[in-house]
Amino acid sequence: MICKRIPSAFAVSFYILILNFNSRLLKKQYFLLFSCAFCFFNVDFAQVNQSLKKDSLITPVEQDFSNERDIKDVFRSKSKNRKPLFEIDNASKENQRHFSFVPAAGYTLQTGFAGILSANLAYYNDNSADAKLSSISTSLTYSQYNQTIIPFQADIWTKGGKYNIISDNRFISYPSSIFGLGGRTDPNKGVTINFSSIKLHETILKSVAKNFYIGLGIYYDDFWGIRALDPLTRRKDSLLTAELGKGETSVGLAFRLLYDSRLNQINPQNGWYYNLVYRSNQTFLGSEENWSSLMLDVRKYFHFPAHSKNVLAFWNLDWVTTNGTPPYLLLPSTGWDDQYNSGRGYIQGRFRGKDMYYLESEYRYRISRNGLLGGVLFANVQRFSDDISKQFDTDIIGYGLGLRMKLNKHSGANLCLDYGFGKNGSQGFFVNLGEVF
Repeated sequence: MICKRIPSAFAVSFYILILNFNSRLLKKQYFLLFSCAFCFFNVDFAQVNQSLKKDSLITPVEQDFSNERDIKDVFRSKSKNRKPLFEIDNASKENQRHFSFVPAAGYTLQTGFAGILSANLAYYNDNSADAKLSSISTSLTYSQYNQTIIPFQADIWTKGGKYNIISDNRFISYPSSIFGLGGRTDPNKGVTINFSSIKLHETILKSVAKNFYIGLGIYYDDFWGIRALDPLTRRKDSLLTAELGKGETSVGLAFRLLYDSRLNQINPQNGWYYNLVYRSNQTFLGSEENWSSLMLDVRKYFHFPAHSKNVLAFWNLDWVTTNGTPPYLLLPSTGWDDQYNSGRGYIQGRFRGKDMYYLESEYRYRISRNGLLGGVLFANVQRFSDDISKQFDTDIIGYGLGLRMKLNKHSGANLCLDYGFGKNGSQGFFVNLGEVF
């Protein structure tokens, strides 16, 4: 009963906030998006372990994809050989894997022009009707600004949903701009810094009720080689070094509460998602300073209209510092959430503060009936406190639209190409493999 009350108790205040927010942003004008990717390669293949086949433990959730199309269907229809790349018999479907591979080119505010190699593997570990989709994804990005970005992420659900194993690992090496603290910083007074970073966040959660999990994790973040690329006066360089240092290391335990009624985390169609993470960094674990933070991530999805395949989605992210002072590059910031997806319409790191409150709404609709092409309209608002007063003095609004191309109809993986707008003329492309939230 407790788990059933959690969504309903939050719904009233959340929807009121969303409605007030959207009533202002729906007046904004939307613009056309143009972007392209080079090529796509999708494989649905089966690896049959005889013991699993015999016991019928692993089967995908039965869905009708006969009228659905993805990019591999398009290439297959143009090919003289229209047979699937891999034949999948009835037996092998008990252990089916859905793989998407995307070599592409893109442009974002943060990276400029970039070459991207992305891969995603999705599968089920259970044959029940409410089995959740496990996924493993990685990519390699190299940009015109000499930036290298290599994430490796896994969201694994064990048989029966007893455990959820979450792994979020990233290596980044690139110049990035910083603008100071708070919501009223000048976009023309940013400083470009160079650094490298490794992020290792590992968590395991155990089911304690239907869709409700409690777990513990270890979070490790290390930044090194921090230096300014812009020419600075000696005084400004000294101030920047005092604020950022030459390197930053934080290590802490993460206590996590999770409620997740979504069945597909790659492309959610319905359900609730609540994720509460308390991170406590301690010097005895290897952290340079003692500090702690609390992050609440809430999302809701439902079909709108009710019997359509269009989805209305809401995202609320509250990220606050509860004790001490985090290293500058680990302070709550635009585009520095776990998925690096918040704040479309602004460059990563555009706003930063000790506390951050974020709200986003997105409408996802089909352009083609077969699901190959889709579109989105989105709007977001973020607020930050500065380092001294911790007062939130301005709403920072972003909005835009985008295209979706179905890479794999079985897993729901999309190539997401968005164009966002923000204040002071901020605008640009944003590219994702999988939905933004």
